[in-house]
Amino acid sequence: MGYEAGHSAKLDACEQDRLAALDQYDVLDTPPEEAFDRITRLVRSIFGVSMSTVTLIDGHRQWFKSQQGMPNAETERAPALCNAAIHHPRPLVVPDTLQDRRFADNPFVVGAPFIRFYAGVQLRSPEGHAIGTLCAMHDQPKTFDNAQLAILVDLAKTVTSELELRTVATRDALTGALSRRALREECSRAISLARRHRFELACIFFDLDHFKNINDTHGHGTGGQVLRACVEACRGELRSTDTVGRFGGEEFVVLLPHTGAQAAMAVAEKIRGAIARCRVEAEAGPLRVTASFGVAALDGGDLDVDQLVKRADAALYAAKDGGRNNCQMWQTVEEVNPGLLRRVLKAGQITFNGGRSTIECTIRGLSRNGAMLQVISTADVPDRFKLGVLSDELYRMCRIATKRDTQIEVVFE
Repeated sequence: MGYEAGHSAKLDACEQDRLAALDQYDVLDTPPEEAFDRITRLVRSIFGVSMSTVTLIDGHRQWFKSQQGMPNAETERAPALCNAAIHHPRPLVVPDTLQDRRFADNPFVVGAPFIRFYAGVQLRSPEGHAIGTLCAMHDQPKTFDNAQLAILVDLAKTVTSELELRTVATRDALTGALSRRALREECSRAISLARRHRFELACIFFDLDHFKNINDTHGHGTGGQVLRACVEACRGELRSTDTVGRFGGEEFVVLLPHTGAQAAMAVAEKIRGAIARCRVEAEAGPLRVTASFGVAALDGGDLDVDQLVKRADAALYAAKDGGRNNCQMWQTVEEVNPGLLRRVLKAGQITFNGGRSTIECTIRGLSRNGAMLQVISTADVPDRFKLGVLSDELYRMCRIATKRDTQIEVVFE
């Protein structure tokens, strides 16, 4: 193996170790949390900057666990200043980006959000992997002395401490439902017991309809009240042995042991009705909310947590396509990937147009027969392309089976 090939393989291995460290926190695409928002507010206040983020870097994007002054929740990884920062052994401080040849023509410097000053401190796992940054940014040049940098370093350590605490927290702070990590563990345990003792098990995936409109119109405080009220309404229809967990911003999963598909549909309908009857007082008057539901059950196959939740999620989208505020059952049809998709977090690359066009992606599920990919946008992705799993040195032609929002499922040819 030549130097360049060996060097590239080493870099790919380091990147996969970094992504594995990030994956342990199970934090990507989780809702905002006050513990992190408090830190980014402090950064803006202490240093007098217009922007601050807690940034996590996966295979294709920078995603903000917390953001102040930034217009988007995520951007492409390649041009991100935080992407440059994670490769530095020390904090990266750029007093004037236009005077730094590394960043003078960067699209985030010459275009929105027009970053002129940048200071980023790496967020490192206990093993030393840089999974992201805490950064301070401003739209004007700025000096940053050693005392200020020391404060930013301390705040970054507070971020990593909060991330570590999340790994042991079992409850979502806002709603009291199980945290996503705790929910996954409980689902795994319940599936193992159901297989061992041959009893039924079902899960319900539900999502509040048009919830973004509530936050945009009435504010996040009112949105939080709505989430809490809906979880309480859900609990009122469940047994003590059932479990409800918060899977995403307004997404929840209910686990129903000793329950078959039809019985689970009946429970979903009860929860749907209870949420529809909820009233939350707002300044403009009482708010009403509805939810859409997907139901899936163990069927004797070799399902894991991700596959069961994926089936319920597919049924949920069928409910949304059917007009929302209804319940749908996952239908037994030929699945996209007959081989079981195992949950992964790997850097990937989509190549097409004779190798002249590439799109970075993150691989979130993988099997012998296909993969689940996440991209910034599916708009420019062709129906057929070559997928590279960089850390595995795997390159396969594939075709798109389904795509939705930023997610693509592909079948290998």
